[in-house]
Amino acid sequence: MSIFSRLADIVNSNVSALLDRAEDPEKMIRLMIQEMEDTLVEVRSTAARAIADRKETERRLTRLSDAQSEWQRKAELALAKGREDLAKGALLEKSKLAETAKALDEELERLDVSLGKHADDVVKLEAKLSEVKAKQKALQARHSTASSQLKVRRQVHDSRIEDAFTRFEQMERRLDATEGDVEAFDLGKGKTLSEEIAELEVEGAIEEELAALKARVASNSAEKDG
Repeated sequence: MSIFSRLADIVNSNVSALLDRAEDPEKMIRLMIQEMEDTLVEVRSTAARAIADRKETERRLTRLSDAQSEWQRKAELALAKGREDLAKGALLEKSKLAETAKALDEELERLDVSLGKHADDVVKLEAKLSEVKAKQKALQARHSTASSQLKVRRQVHDSRIEDAFTRFEQMERRLDATEGDVEAFDLGKGKTLSEEIAELEVEGAIEEELAALKARVASNSAEKDG
């Protein structure tokens, strides 16, 4: 489906307005770039044909000029030999060639005007194409930034991480309570050998459980970052 109906539509288009109305701006801008590039190829192709035509016209004009010079020489020769009739005939042929050359000169002027317009169209198209590609880069940058921000927010609000930290805090509170019980029990008295060993066993078990919990929290965070 064509976005632009003619080259003037491309040159005069308001890229921002077109993108604002588009349901899918990224798709729209890709289509715009494709159509502009296709149009640029067409304009260059047309210009190439005009250049070829101009070169051919110049070659024909050169041949006509040479032919006119030759008929002029023949007219002068005939006149020098007293053949005025032949001289007139030669000048008539020269005149016919001059008319043809005049028509080719006019064609050459039209080709020059056409080439000038093609050159102008190429400049305008390339400028518009650069504008659209700059818009495309800006859209891609915005999309990348938004995606990164969304990823960070999802990580921050990930329930698995929150649950892990909650369990970690609960474990710390249990450890604080256990240590408090031990300290309260030992207030005002010394510890027996058995009590001290039992205390070490309890503390060791709690430390192991806490270490395991920390390892799970670190593993969950590493998986999310990956």
